[in-house]
Amino acid sequence: MAKDPYEILGVAKNASEAEIKAAYRKLAKKHHPDLNPESKDDAKFKEIGAAHNLLSDKEKRAAFDRGEIDMDGQPRQQQFYRDHAQGPQGPRYSYPQGGGGEFDPEDLESLFGSFFRGGRGQGAGRTQQQDVQYHIEIDFLEAALGGSKRVTMPDGRTLDITIPEGISDGQKLRLKGQGAKGVNGQAGDAYVEVQIRPHGQFSRKGQDIYLDMPIGFDESILGSKVQVPTIHGPVEMTLPKGVSSGASLRLKGKGIKQGDQYVKLSIVMPAKIDEELEQVVRQWAEKHHYNPRKHKEAQP
Repeated sequence: MAKDPYEILGVAKNASEAEIKAAYRKLAKKHHPDLNPESKDDAKFKEIGAAHNLLSDKEKRAAFDRGEIDMDGQPRQQQFYRDHAQGPQGPRYSYPQGGGGEFDPEDLESLFGSFFRGGRGQGAGRTQQQDVQYHIEIDFLEAALGGSKRVTMPDGRTLDITIPEGISDGQKLRLKGQGAKGVNGQAGDAYVEVQIRPHGQFSRKGQDIYLDMPIGFDESILGSKVQVPTIHGPVEMTLPKGVSSGASLRLKGKGIKQGDQYVKLSIVMPAKIDEELEQVVRQWAEKHHYNPRKHKEAQP
């Protein structure tokens, strides 16, 4: 029985692009050799990749639904010929019952030529090269700083991919000539969509990095120098005297490329307030009481 990409991904024939993508990601994570080293079902992983490659391409999917190509993107020539011959064009390919008749080479070109004429964009399953879609996950720091990553492609090949510095979530990398081979033996391109795993401390907006950092109330009152983590390594940052929770300090040039890092401060009190601290604060408050909510209470 011919393979059905819908059954392989477990989606309905009218599934949306989002549903197909979600199903592929779920199955790819489950069967990917890089994520599951103990998994030995490489054939299943390749099958999942091939099904996603077909259904994620609108033209290929439509051609498959019409029965013109199989799951590998190859033309079903016999079926196509039969359908074509039974249509309005049919009489051009029939001979008189008595035999003989003229043969026009252009008729053969009109029937089969579109299967073999060059390049992408001339109809799903009839192109010389076939592009494939692929999905990988990388760490936050890999995306921020760039580097290389070894991945296993849907067809089982292993490639070293260069991750450019500052790549964005959802961005696609083009690997020229690393796609599937078409009917002329030439390979298309592979498009690798990158998904970035979140970091435990850092977040980003464009090229800027953001970090929430707790400080002690004594560091806030007296001012101090504290060590701050950045994507480039720890640096020393000066806290001004009297800095408040919610204040954001900038570390210039410590983001991605020419971006900066912004450190949002939050004051954390000691786990236990002892008598000495309480007495000092009480004495100070009696002489220097202030109301930090005054501006809020004045609003209607």
